[in-house]
Amino acid sequence: MESKKTILVVDDDTAHRTMLRTLLKGWGYTITEADDGGSALEEAHRQPFDLILMDIRMLKVSGLEALAGIKAFNPAIPIVIMTAYASVETAVEALKKGAYDYLTKPLDFDELRLTLARAMEHMDLKEENLRLKESLGTRFDRQNLIGRSAAMTHLLDTAAQVAPSEATVLISGESGTGKEMIAGLIHANSLRKEGPFVRFNCAAITETLIESELFGHERGAFTGADRRKEGKFRQADGGSLFLDEVSEMSVGMQVKLLRVLQERELTRVGGEEVIRIDVRLIAAANKDLFREIEAGRFREDLFYRLNVVALHLPPLRERPEDIPLLAQEFLVRFAEKNRKALKGFTPQAMDRLLRHPWPGNVRELMNAVERGVVLSRGDYLDEQELSLLLPERRSPAPETAGAMPPGAPPSFPATESNGTAASGPAQPSAEGASLEAVERETILRTLEEARGNKSEAARRLGITRRTLHQKLRKYGVM
Repeated sequence: MESKKTILVVDDDTAHRTMLRTLLKGWGYTITEADDGGSALEEAHRQPFDLILMDIRMLKVSGLEALAGIKAFNPAIPIVIMTAYASVETAVEALKKGAYDYLTKPLDFDELRLTLARAMEHMDLKEENLRLKESLGTRFDRQNLIGRSAAMTHLLDTAAQVAPSEATVLISGESGTGKEMIAGLIHANSLRKEGPFVRFNCAAITETLIESELFGHERGAFTGADRRKEGKFRQADGGSLFLDEVSEMSVGMQVKLLRVLQERELTRVGGEEVIRIDVRLIAAANKDLFREIEAGRFREDLFYRLNVVALHLPPLRERPEDIPLLAQEFLVRFAEKNRKALKGFTPQAMDRLLRHPWPGNVRELMNAVERGVVLSRGDYLDEQELSLLLPERRSPAPETAGAMPPGAPPSFPATESNGTAASGPAQPSAEGASLEAVERETILRTLEEARGNKSEAARRLGITRRTLHQKLRKYGVM
């Protein structure tokens, strides 16, 4: 059974502390209590906690003093401050000293529950990574592929089913989502895993050379062909060939590829010998092939030859549950590479990662973490080190097609916006309105959709709860 999360509750008000103990135990947490900041310091030194919930005003040692002391030896632990003094100055001081967030008394229980859950989400990532990697045991080697979201779970289940077969696979998804890694995963779990896995990017070679690269050529076939060359199909014989960005092939080249797939034989450029091939093909595209077919840029018969099994890799913004796991995996990898003893992310840094839209998908996240590791100075990667690469963004996420239902053809990124996500705020018309009026209407509408829950409204808006409070005060609705 999974162990309960532990919370240290620090408050010199006995009645309030007792109420919190009862409430948090009812939510499934294990509670330890302290009646003063000094006692909190002792408890934090004595045993590890997943989170500390601490009042800011106490008679002997204040919450601010205890906060600074705890963060000095354990900067990764999330500390949520409670205050009956909702002044901006007090909150800012607590945040400067490393508090994850603050809550005002009397507490909003829904807000408290959401804040605690979000603050502790970055914990136990290494254990989760290990569990996911071992989840399919020896039946299916996931290699370094990480994901616990429903979309990734479905994709991996399908990949596990298709890997032992000889079926051609078409992988769709935006750039940077990891299509080549999925292709490699399928090969590594196939009956051809002892054979070669050959990669070829159709967009990286000029049109005049692509036929030679794929099928090979004879000596003297063209200027510069001073010897016979075997193409990618021959190099992959007995194994798998991965054709990335297959939509970039010309229609003429598509005809030749279709013939090879149908006949399972080829002829080198400038040659006459017919060569039998034994290759499993895995293709990938980041364009909407249905639109390419309608525009006459992609052959429909080749599409159906490639699309025997369709796999769609969702963009990272559609699977935020995977961000902490991926980030921790990259941190461990790059810390070892750069000989740094990093232990993890601060709560603020992880919150920043979760709020970023990731237009560059997993590749962008990997680069961001690597840069943060290189620039890090302490034991934990903090928000400032990430902010060098991850500016605050509130622009709409890149456009994409909807999720692919099981068994449906692949869903490709759309070239036109498909509107705001269901979980996001409704967007008012800005025509004839000032920027402030548009912002005010957006905030109020989102707050209404969240039924007055400020933490949920802030999450949908992509801002912190503190920023939301400031905006509400600015517009006179608090």
